[in-house]
Amino acid sequence: MGFQQGLSGLNVSARNLEVIGNNVANTSTYGAKASRAEFSDMYAAALNGSGTSAVGIGATVAAVAQQFTQGNISTTDNPMDLAINGNGFFQVQDGRNQTFFTRNGQFKIDRDGFIVNNASHKLLGYQADLTGNITNTSDLVPIQLTTGGIAPKQTDKTNIEMNFKSTDSIKSVPISFADNTTYNFTTSQTMFDVKGQSVGMAYYFQKVGDNSWDMYVTANGTSVQTDGSGAPAKAATLTFPTSGGTPTDLANSNPVAGDPGTITTYDASGNPVATSSTGSFTLPDIPKVNVTNASAVPPIAQTEIISGVTMDLAKATEYGGNFAVTNLSQTGYAPGDLSSITVDSTGVILARYSNGQSKPAGQLVTASFRNPQGLQPQGSNEWSATYASNAPVTGAPGTGNLGLLQSGALEESNVDLTGELVNMMVAQRMYQANAQTIKTEDQVLQTLVNLR
Repeated sequence: MGFQQGLSGLNVSARNLEVIGNNVANTSTYGAKASRAEFSDMYAAALNGSGTSAVGIGATVAAVAQQFTQGNISTTDNPMDLAINGNGFFQVQDGRNQTFFTRNGQFKIDRDGFIVNNASHKLLGYQADLTGNITNTSDLVPIQLTTGGIAPKQTDKTNIEMNFKSTDSIKSVPISFADNTTYNFTTSQTMFDVKGQSVGMAYYFQKVGDNSWDMYVTANGTSVQTDGSGAPAKAATLTFPTSGGTPTDLANSNPVAGDPGTITTYDASGNPVATSSTGSFTLPDIPKVNVTNASAVPPIAQTEIISGVTMDLAKATEYGGNFAVTNLSQTGYAPGDLSSITVDSTGVILARYSNGQSKPAGQLVTASFRNPQGLQPQGSNEWSATYASNAPVTGAPGTGNLGLLQSGALEESNVDLTGELVNMMVAQRMYQANAQTIKTEDQVLQTLVNLR
């Protein structure tokens, strides 16, 4: 007669209560995973033992297995909060270059621009170069965000999609930008010089014949081309097909001025420079102009010359409808300062700037394991790889079996609080029952001792 069975029952029940208590304590811990105590029976074996009537000697804790099921995802107001929807772990690195794995996406930016968690471990991924290109063949490095701004870009292409009113009247008078009766339609946009200084561009269109339109261009109110007398000179002539459509004729490999479906550019003296049948042409050089007021005296700061700007009018049409601009775009922009950071579902970290531009700053990389239960808990919501877990398989979120990311959200603990409270009551009854076994054994033993 022994107390081994009851004593082992007390031990496993106490261990079970510890596991349940740890689960309950981490109910509100983001990224935490519930654990489960798994038991096995014990039998004493002899070298020559046989038979099926052996009585067990109790129970033992075979394993404390973590349950890597998906937790609920709750939204937050912090764009640096990240949640993995599906399989995978964030990879972070400590100061000794040790790599850990976590499901807790509560990240911040430290004083040096690194993305870190609450343990000051740095998030790993691919670093983008200064132009925003990400090379995913390089080794994983701590992602560092630059605090500098983005350099300006000079405009090199502009695109206008619009309709010219085919029934509008022909204007046979010299154009005057101050008199809207001398032209049929105007539209405007902003371009940028090499320093990122804005230049207000205006395009004036004057119908000079059936299906034929002259285009004049101004920069900050100053005509970019003038003739010998100082009067505005046209920059180009658009000739539409008789059926309307676009000023293009791709079948015309040797276009000349006046051909239907062409655009002809002119110099300041009114001489043809080039004729295009593709709808694209090069604008005249945009000269230096006063930054704000074209008529200021004495002259104030001026913009830089903008050369080689390609204008695309391939989607312009001439139909019976009203004048209408449906798209107006250009490729330049002013300098900008870093204003915010966002992360997309594939882990690409986008830096947004005050000038409306954005570019990738890096891409975080997640990892998966063949046996997540083999990971070793390290505290701070982190695990480390072991022989049992096998080596991590890394990749961008959304590739392979890796889950996508959700920015501005966190994964809650997967602990079922109601279930844990029920398990706690069951564990308590198990403890009481095993204690009763020891009590009964004690009473039986006392009976034997009292025999006379």
